[in-house]
Amino acid sequence: MAPRKQTGDDHARALSFEVRRVQVPFLDAASPAVVVLRRAVLIRTVPERSEAGPGAISTKGRILTVQTPTGRQGVIKRYRDKLPEIPGWAISTLGEGDTPLIEAPRISARIGARLYLKFEGMNPTASFKDRGMTVALSRAVADGNTAVICASTGNTAAAASAYAARAGLTCFVVVPAGKIALGKAVQVLAHGAKIVQIDGNFDAALKLCQRAERDLGTVALVNSVNPDRIEGQKTAAFEVAETLGRPPDALALPVGNAGNITAYWKGFKEWREAGHADSAPRMLGFQAEGASPLVAGHDFENPETVASAIRIGAPASKKGALGAVSESGGLIESVTDEEILEAQGLLASSEGVFCEPASAAGVAGLLKLAKEGRAPEGVVVAVLTGHGLKDPDVILNRTRLPEPIPATFDALVETMQRVEPEAR
Repeated sequence: MAPRKQTGDDHARALSFEVRRVQVPFLDAASPAVVVLRRAVLIRTVPERSEAGPGAISTKGRILTVQTPTGRQGVIKRYRDKLPEIPGWAISTLGEGDTPLIEAPRISARIGARLYLKFEGMNPTASFKDRGMTVALSRAVADGNTAVICASTGNTAAAASAYAARAGLTCFVVVPAGKIALGKAVQVLAHGAKIVQIDGNFDAALKLCQRAERDLGTVALVNSVNPDRIEGQKTAAFEVAETLGRPPDALALPVGNAGNITAYWKGFKEWREAGHADSAPRMLGFQAEGASPLVAGHDFENPETVASAIRIGAPASKKGALGAVSESGGLIESVTDEEILEAQGLLASSEGVFCEPASAAGVAGLLKLAKEGRAPEGVVVAVLTGHGLKDPDVILNRTRLPEPIPATFDALVETMQRVEPEAR
């Protein structure tokens, strides 16, 4: 029997769709305009309903139901049975999750293992924070909150402001004065969040936010101390295991406030407990040397590092992080700013993946372990938590544009041959 030709309905079943109802009284289903539209989107005509239901528009005449493909459906819909209960009407999503797992052959050769990069910079606000924020904001809406608040050095603020805007809630962002990266500050301002700069570090900002939630009523705290954030972030572990067909042998990632390493370990444990795998990876966490309280064994009053996203001196999820390392047989160590920047440059120049400095801490750690003969074996995943455009100043401050040349072909060729002698 010849294979059946795919139809528009087949494609509809394979995609997530957004349904819109539009009154078009002057068109019928056979009109040329509708025929053209059918080629781009799925459209069907339905009779007018005498009583408007949820999402419907009470009109006269015929109504076109237009279904447009939305692509990624978001982590709540994809993993609904593995997440806290959230009513459909309260879900605030931007299609987060489903980020690429990119094989890195050149860095693999340096490490001596098969390395993949989980590039979370491809989330809607360009960092892993979106996974937890969709759950936290949706739960805030369901609980009747009117505002959200967070302490942030950048990525949490960007995600909170975007998802709050999506949900229709006011967002307050408390940041250490002068310690937010330009790319992240622009996002917060664009989404209309209220920035509050304080004369203090991240840890002081978080304490203020925790008190605001406790004392002010309908204000939800959306930092990673909120368990809903951890629930959303654990979905990245599910994606890694699904893509590889099994959990990796080791997972390396940056550690700042320590919520992400806690979340990944939670996800891999649940994956194993559900019977999808017999094993879970070793968890390898890496802190910046100037902000490494988990390595030093004490809090840092004034943490300093070029990796602004992990510039945290008293991790709120310390217990979860240490538990993940202990249970998995992993480790938490530190890397220098120089090692972080070297790894960031290597990722961009040799693998084509541009991440922010903090994101490169995991790869920096793997390279350090390889030099010392301690690198993990087998399949290894490094989590790149945010896109390089989040913190462009780090690159701009270390480079400058070349001097202009004459606008002649000979001058162009001469310049090219200085870089690549074979360009003839």
